[in-house]
Formats: sequence, structure tokens, C-alpha cells
Amino acid sequence: MSDHSGVWLGAAERALRAAPPTALPAAAEELLIRYMGARAVTLLLADYSLTALQPVTRLPHTGEAVLVRDGLPATRAFAAGAPVVEVVDEPGLVVVHLPVTVRGDRIGVLSVRLPEPGQGASAVLEMADFATALGHELVVADRNTDLYLQGRRRRRLTLAAEMQWQLLPGRGFEVAEYTLGGHLEPAYAIGGDNFDWSATDDTLNITVTDGQGHGIDAALLTNLTINALRNARRAEISLEDQACLADQAVYAEYGGKRYAPSLLLHFDLETGRAHGIDAGSPQLFRLRDDIVERVEFQPEAPLGMFEETDYHQQPFQVLPGDRLVVVSSGVHGSSAQGAGSHAFGEHALRETIAATRTASPHETARAVVDGLVQHRHGAELSQDAAVVCLDWRGRTRALP
Repeated sequence: MSDHSGVWLGAAERALRAAPPTALPAAAEELLIRYMGARAVTLLLADYSLTALQPVTRLPHTGEAVLVRDGLPATRAFAAGAPVVEVVDEPGLVVVHLPVTVRGDRIGVLSVRLPEPGQGASAVLEMADFATALGHELVVADRNTDLYLQGRRRRRLTLAAEMQWQLLPGRGFEVAEYTLGGHLEPAYAIGGDNFDWSATDDTLNITVTDGQGHGIDAALLTNLTINALRNARRAEISLEDQACLADQAVYAEYGGKRYAPSLLLHFDLETGRAHGIDAGSPQLFRLRDDIVERVEFQPEAPLGMFEETDYHQQPFQVLPGDRLVVVSSGVHGSSAQGAGSHAFGEHALRETIAATRTASPHETARAVVDGLVQHRHGAELSQDAAVVCLDWRGRTRALP
């Protein structure tokens, strides 16, 4: 192991950047062997449903999946977003499980078997920084190779699901003012539900869209809607005009025969002032002071239902400590199987949100979907389900 604590990290990050996109796992292993005395290194990528970590061996093939529900050290590191040190049978050796993340978006875990670090916690933190650098390189590599996208798959995606996952901004994002986590199901066959977000220095925009229909038709509708909203947003026009232009784009294509229920949200980071446009079925819930309540807006027509609809934003306020959860109709309107079935509904949603108040936004979003699956007695969802969870801290002003 290197005696130059901390010095190795910069050189290792430069070596990662210089490695070919397809050689990142091998490069990471070589660097950790050279600088940290590692005996074995395994990259585990989170699968699309976030139910398993896939050990990457010779891409695009993977080893046996590590199931998240089993609560093993690697999955604990993934869920907590923090290193976990596992004591193993071999004397003097440990396995350090390091979360691989990019600005709050969880990608997987890097598991490193090595002699117990002489520098203790500082060495673990250095390796955690190395795992984060690897995460950034993996995201860049996805622009040029399919290998890591393939490595995450436990089975083949439908074409509609392929389109939807490529449309996402990510599944998590974190800055000083807030943390975001999102989840889609059925992960390998999602059709029309989707979410999008975009940040500036002073604002945050979130959209949840419930594309009408199933399969490729729903995916095409949602792709048009999301890209129309992005096009309008990037023109730096108001939230109301963004909705109007997207509405016109969808109506021009489908003539009102198909439409895209959506919830548009805009947040001011400095003040916590927010505005929403309820253009359809997604619903917003807020957890504040252990009380879960629905934030309701005056409902307006879904995007694309009518020609030249006028939309009106409605104000609300977020406070430090608030948790907001947005769910598509596949969550709040989903029914269980069998005669006499009932909708998952607002009561179950409130209970799930309250029960997960200490969990991360990522885990909360997944827990809402898990609750829906349990409500359906373990059956695969017949409707798309999208969930976005936002933990709001707000902007802390520096003291004069």
C-alpha cells in the first residue's frame, strides 16, 4: 500500500480519465492494486429496477446479482450512500464497499478487498473519492459505449422502456439546497410515465408526465411532451408559456386524440416560493412536521387535449425540512387484482410517505412503488408508475 496518503488520488483520477471508455473497471482495479494494495476489485452496477447490484466481469456479461433485499454490506453502502467496511474471514483483510455516485445519482458500488488500511478512516474516504471519480467517468463513457448500459440489465428492456430511460435526466441529483430521487416501474417495460428536472443557480424545475396509453405509443407521446417542455424551458420563458407551447406541440401532432397529463413545478432557491401547474393526473404530497398532506392546485386540461389552452400557475411555499413527493396516476389510481379491488389511494400513500420520513429521497421513491407492488399482492404493475421525491433544505444566507 502506498505510504503517500492522499497523493495517489490525483494521479489515479488522471489515469481514469485517460483510460478507454470500455476499460474503466480494469483501470480501476489496476490503480487500486498499485496504490492501495488491493487484492480484488469488483464494480457492481445498479439494475434498472434498483432491486439488484450487477457485478461487472467481462462486459457486457455480469456475475451473479447481489439482491438489495438481502441487506448485504454492498447493498447497505448503496442504500446509505456511504462506505461500509466488511470484516472477512481472512485475518488482516477487509472489503470496503464504496458507493459510486454522480452528484447524488446512484450508479452502483465499488467493492475493494485489501489489507486493513493503516490510515483507517482517511484511507476509506480517499477510496470513496476515487469511486466518485469512477462514477463520473462511467457517465461520460455512456456517450460512447453501450457496455455499462448492458451491464445493468437483468433482462432485455422493451423498446418503449429503452426510450423512456434514455429520456431521464438521471435518477437522483443533490446540491446544497435540495436532494432529488426518482423511480419508474415496471422498470423493464415502462411505457408512458416519466419525470424530468433541470436546475439553475437560483431555480429548480420538475415535471412529472403521465403519457396516455401503453407501450411504444405512450413512449412516443411522452418523448414529444418532454422535449417540447425542454425546448420551451430553454427559451427562458415562463412556466405558463412552457405549458402552453408543449400543449400546442402535442395537439398539433395528435389533434386531441392523445394527450399527456403533467404536473409542472418551479422553485426559487432563495425564497422557497414555488409555483405549480396541474395539467392532468400527477399528484403532489408534502411531509411537514410529521404531517402528510396533499398540495392541491386548480386542475387544468392535460397537455394536448385542446387547441391553444391557457395555463395558469398557482403559488405555494416550501420550507426547510419539507419533503415533497410527486406520483403519477399509476400510483395514486392503481387498483389491486381480483374482485372487489380498491385503489392504492391517498391513504396508503400518506402512510408510506410518513413511514419513510427518515429514509433518503431515493429510498422513499422506491418504497412508494414497493408499497404499490405489495398492494397488488406482488404482481407486476399493469400500469406505469413514476415517483419523484424532493427533500428541501433551502438556501442558507451567510451571516454578515
